[in-house]
Amino acid sequence: MVTAYILIEMVAGHSRDLVSALNQAASVREVSRVTGPFDVIAVIQGEDLNAISDVVSTEIHTLQGVVRTTTCVRLE
Repeated sequence: MVTAYILIEMVAGHSRDLVSALNQAASVREVSRVTGPFDVIAVIQGEDLNAISDVVSTEIHTLQGVVRTTTCVRLE
């Protein structure tokens, strides 16, 4: 199982809706609104790196207000 931290930059005013949407996704383990250069951090899990990539491209990038993401894969 692969765990990744997805750092999400948002358009102002969309982070609450994003958190609500991501909390419904099966692969998302935790979502937090944060301060700093990113607005939201999500912790996701997948079977492999391709699964992580699929979640980011289909379940995160498609949400309204997402400007860009940075994916950080957890090392063992």
